[in-house]
Amino acid sequence: MTTMESPEGDTSRIVIVGAGLGGLRTAETLRKRGFTGVLTVLGDEVHPPYNRPPLSKQALAGGIAIDELAFRQRREDIDFRLGAAAVDCSPETVTTSDGSHYRYDALVIASGIHARSFPTSGPQPLTLRTIGDAEQLREQLRADARVVIIGAGFIGCEVAATARQLGCEVSVTSIEPEPMSGAIGRRLGAAMRAHHERHGVHFFLGRSVSNISDDGVQLDDGQVLAADVVVAAIGSLPNTGWLTNLTEQWTEMDISDGVLCDSTLQVVGAHKPCYAVGDIARFPNLRFDRTPRRIEHWTMPTDMGKYVGEQLAARLSGDELSDDPFTPLPSFWSDQYDLALQSFGMPGLGTAQLKSGAWDGDCIVEYHREDNIVGVIGVNQSAQLSEYRHII
Repeated sequence: MTTMESPEGDTSRIVIVGAGLGGLRTAETLRKRGFTGVLTVLGDEVHPPYNRPPLSKQALAGGIAIDELAFRQRREDIDFRLGAAAVDCSPETVTTSDGSHYRYDALVIASGIHARSFPTSGPQPLTLRTIGDAEQLREQLRADARVVIIGAGFIGCEVAATARQLGCEVSVTSIEPEPMSGAIGRRLGAAMRAHHERHGVHFFLGRSVSNISDDGVQLDDGQVLAADVVVAAIGSLPNTGWLTNLTEQWTEMDISDGVLCDSTLQVVGAHKPCYAVGDIARFPNLRFDRTPRRIEHWTMPTDMGKYVGEQLAARLSGDELSDDPFTPLPSFWSDQYDLALQSFGMPGLGTAQLKSGAWDGDCIVEYHREDNIVGVIGVNQSAQLSEYRHII
């Protein structure tokens, strides 16, 4: 059992729960801004912080070693404790699965999300969230393997594209009317479906899965999709279980969908300095409106980590806090075959309007809410999208 204490003469202790990109960038910014106390980053995986987007693409297609995925660490004065997940938290201490206790004066919640498992009494589908998941799936994506993907979001479609390029037979089923329609709209989603179909992917949309067996995946209409490999890409859930006891003492704390924060990423209801960063943070982005949302885009953890690191360092040193809310411009990208999708803003909040090009080819699609552009997506149009950074 380990108990972390501050060094003599320094009473400041910060614990960051989560050794992903958000936790890493928060810790680096804290040191850069002059925090000299004990700084501990806890991670459930044994690996140091690494890049996840390649897991559905390069790591599946040809394999990538963890050393190639790992982020370069800019500081050596951060204490990483890896391989033990946070399992409990009080207003003073975080406890991990190996029985260690870490006292804190300030807490940063960066524990992220995990892949949603599929409820079945039959064989459990594979998921894709960690490098271990990618390695397991990669071993089964042999040429001519029959792959059924449950879910037609970005992960499902990226896995479908990679599996086809490896020579697999691929079927995708989803309750949604078109692939990725919640994020990019039905019209562009339909165009992306057609592109996948030209590459040999079979879609079964508007269908739910009633059963998974050794014979394959049975849909709600009775049709059975034969499968050697089944992948569940049905979304994710925030890692908040370790916070349950804390919410009993910080009674206004809300972990119903991630961790509720204010517009400065401070955890609502916390009785001491406590922030959340990354996919787990639900906050109002005043660039758009006052509705708290979680935003699972790759750029967000870096932006959040830098913002929270600066805020927390100032708070603990007694400096004046910035009163500027956190108002990032979210962005994402997705590579599928020869198509590169790139986005700024929050397209899901608006109605799609084709700005240039063609729906079934290279194009720019704007997303409008009332009189405002709230998002944009370009297909093979990255250079033309730069002006939207200033418009949205």
